[in-house]
Amino acid sequence: MENCTVEVALELDMSLGESPLWSVERQMLYWVDINNGCLYSWRPTSDEKPSVIELDEKVGCIALCENGLLAATASGIERLEFPLGNQRERVADNLEWHQSGNRFNDGRCDAAGRFWVGTIAADEASPTAGLYCLDQGDFVCRQSSLSISNGLAFSPDKRWLYHTDSLTRQILRYPFDVETGATGEPENWVDLEALGLPGVPDGAAIDSEGHYWSALYGGGRIVRFSPQGELMANIELPCPHPTMVAFGGPDLQSLYITTATQHLDAEGKERWPAAGSLLRTQVPIAGLREPTAITVLKCSR
Repeated sequence: MENCTVEVALELDMSLGESPLWSVERQMLYWVDINNGCLYSWRPTSDEKPSVIELDEKVGCIALCENGLLAATASGIERLEFPLGNQRERVADNLEWHQSGNRFNDGRCDAAGRFWVGTIAADEASPTAGLYCLDQGDFVCRQSSLSISNGLAFSPDKRWLYHTDSLTRQILRYPFDVETGATGEPENWVDLEALGLPGVPDGAAIDSEGHYWSALYGGGRIVRFSPQGELMANIELPCPHPTMVAFGGPDLQSLYITTATQHLDAEGKERWPAAGSLLRTQVPIAGLREPTAITVLKCSR
């Protein structure tokens, strides 16, 4: 799999592309540019350029919901209906944004329709961020003392929640009860330092065999880990800052990769012309269908 051919699917100049999300029903790919507050939508089988909506503030991640998307913007979670436009409904506030300037970052739905979303410290270093869960009418903090909440994913058998605080360079997994949303004590599942891998673990996705695909920001690669935490594949990329992956296409075997330019100077951008674009490679393993969030407008807290 290391010999996968990685191509530029769309030549873009994103500052911090993130949160690629595939809709099976619509055969569309959605993603965001966090720093520029943009939400993209694109049908790969079309010759048309992607549609872009500006949300007027940074947007960390998105998730599918009934007839639309949830967007975790800096200040709160918004619901946008299809066809996507500028009409938005507030689902929940980000109290950290109003208190300390911590914006929403990585997030994903579990199989029961809960939307899990973490925050990132305003200085990207202080342990002031958290991991939250939107469970219909409740929006509660499930973990605190984080710096950069990232890498959320759920195993196909619904037994594990994967998560990372990126700067630790460790990926944890938590025993998970999909019926209640409860998590058990975490275990240190993957340690990039011990494996000699560069970069920090950023966004991730799980394939149909239960393997975890992680974008190594600053490491210029995508890595695949078995359910036992063994390194199974190491795909080098034509840019240093991949941010997240998503399985798409009719067979869910097109791996889409968002990238960033935010830490590159003019010389770096010239050296890495694919940086900031949407990348794609074909993989021999299918991904998983993304769940749909169940929401209640507006959350009680």
